[in-house]
Amino acid sequence: MSEEIIDNRARKRYELTVDGHVAHVDYERAAGTITFIHTIVPDELGGRGIASQLARHVLDEARRAGEKVIPQCPFIAAYIRKHSEYQDLVQA
Repeated sequence: MSEEIIDNRARKRYELTVDGHVAHVDYERAAGTITFIHTIVPDELGGRGIASQLARHVLDEARRAGEKVIPQCPFIAAYIRKHSEYQDLVQA
């Protein structure tokens, strides 16, 4: 199982390959912000915490890059609501 999450800038998504399946978070970047659009986890990877692992990673990356976050993706928005340490990243 690969645990490395990569930023595939050509496809505008963060990707995690597990057991030959690719889970990903699609995004759009603008000056100082990143909009998370969709989180996709193949059914074969369901129930393994993959979406949460991706959410934590992309939010940590946004913080490191000094970007504000627009959580258009319902999963990312819910993750931020449950993990208050990421509230400060949300674009006002």
